[in-house]
Amino acid sequence: MSIAGIDLSKTYQGRKVLDKVSISCGAGEICGLLGANGAGKTTLFKILFGLVTPDSGKVILPENAVKPIGGIIEKPALYEYLNAYDNIHLFSSIQGLKLTKKEIAVQLDKVGLPTDRMDPVAHFSMGMKQRLGIAIALLNNPSCLVLDEPFTGLDPMGVSSLRNLIATLAEKERLAIILSSHIIEELSKLCHKLYVLKNGQLVNSGPTQDLIAANTLVFSICAPGIHTAACLASYPVVFKGNCAMVTIDATQVPALIQQLHQEHIFITSCTPELSMEKLFETNTECTP
Repeated sequence: MSIAGIDLSKTYQGRKVLDKVSISCGAGEICGLLGANGAGKTTLFKILFGLVTPDSGKVILPENAVKPIGGIIEKPALYEYLNAYDNIHLFSSIQGLKLTKKEIAVQLDKVGLPTDRMDPVAHFSMGMKQRLGIAIALLNNPSCLVLDEPFTGLDPMGVSSLRNLIATLAEKERLAIILSSHIIEELSKLCHKLYVLKNGQLVNSGPTQDLIAANTLVFSICAPGIHTAACLASYPVVFKGNCAMVTIDATQVPALIQQLHQEHIFITSCTPELSMEKLFETNTECTP
């Protein structure tokens, strides 16, 4: 099952927050929405949830589902004086479910939360609150999951853990997952497709790795003694310690790596340096 928004537009007090934005996400797919604060990400999500009515365009949700879409907008809305069990019990009752304690434990286990904690949610870390919010969003088995800036406020371990959970839910539960962020590094590790919003307009979209390759001008190639490599003379390059910042087309990188190997330069890392300016200004695909 998939979710889609087609030509969605919304204006607030004379300001166009969304301008004919189209986005789609299929079952088992993770799609990222990249944009600065104020780009229109949260408004788009509110339209998908039916919390805001668009001025034009339409939303297509899976049919024949008790709850076609679940998710978290801005931050998990939890009752922090209650424990995790009581939070899920309360939200499940609101959604017409009568879960046993064992069934609630299954929901907690699904998102990697301990089933033996009975203290208030106020004691939980931000990462644990995000997981609990996801557990609540998954009540009634929605086909689609929407997460608004899920990595905000998490430490590196929390980010890694949540990223693994999202990937598992897409792969094993076959959920269509859309998540927003202003951090390209996290979206690039997780998302199959990427949509780039700027001032309410979709300025770039397509397979994540294709977009990164198309908008990468420089590669950071690190190796002991790399400054001695003769083959680098053919490219614009800036040396930083044991790394060379090489301006090169992505298609030429494999050949350059081979040339470096032939010169006995043994590479320890090769990292694309994405041009955010190029990504936010070009329009490579823009197909939902």
